[in-house]
Amino acid sequence: VASYWGINGEEVKKEDGTPWKWNCFRPWETYQADLTIDLKKHHVPTTFLDKLAYWTVKSLRFPTDVFFQRRYGCRAMMLETVAAVPGMVGGMLLHCKSLRRFEHSGGWIKTLLDEAENERMHLMTFMEVSQPRWYERALVFTVQGVFFNAYFLAYLASPKLAHRVVGYLEEEAIHSYTEFLKELDKGTIENVPAPAIAIDYWRLPADSTLRDVVMVVRADEAHHRDVN
Repeated sequence: VASYWGINGEEVKKEDGTPWKWNCFRPWETYQADLTIDLKKHHVPTTFLDKLAYWTVKSLRFPTDVFFQRRYGCRAMMLETVAAVPGMVGGMLLHCKSLRRFEHSGGWIKTLLDEAENERMHLMTFMEVSQPRWYERALVFTVQGVFFNAYFLAYLASPKLAHRVVGYLEEEAIHSYTEFLKELDKGTIENVPAPAIAIDYWRLPADSTLRDVVMVVRADEAHHRDVN
């Protein structure tokens, strides 16, 4: 959407002087993902809250596997609608806490909101690859409504528990994208050209493919895992 209530955004250009065609992110928000990040790092649950978070996430994986099976494109797109919620909820609550206590946030508000925005960009990218069906769109309303409120209450009760849940969710996301890559390598899923939005957002080469996109998205998830 180019305008908001009839107010148009400022015209932005690339470094070469050509018009910037994206309104959902700007050139200074682009970056190159760190593909050298450790994908196998795992936080071993030790405390009660750790174990509660770990097994909560594990219990959610079974219905997800049954519903999506090996449709990893749709799986990625649908799960990103959920993954973009925690950062926004955490950032919002820390924002309110900062206002109440008249104190700085230590940079965590921006960190969490950036995480939410990054996950949203994952969704914008996978929308170009896999179009959701009507019942999948309906599922988003249900899951988001339940998850947003559940995570909001969990964060109020214990921010540590909430972040642990996200950390383990990101570990599962890494696993899912690894399986996605295996299907691409086997040829089960067509390795189509990367969407233009992904090429600009992650500063990918012009001839990048879907496999390259999955690689950078998986690296993003590993970063979010470490933060949480």
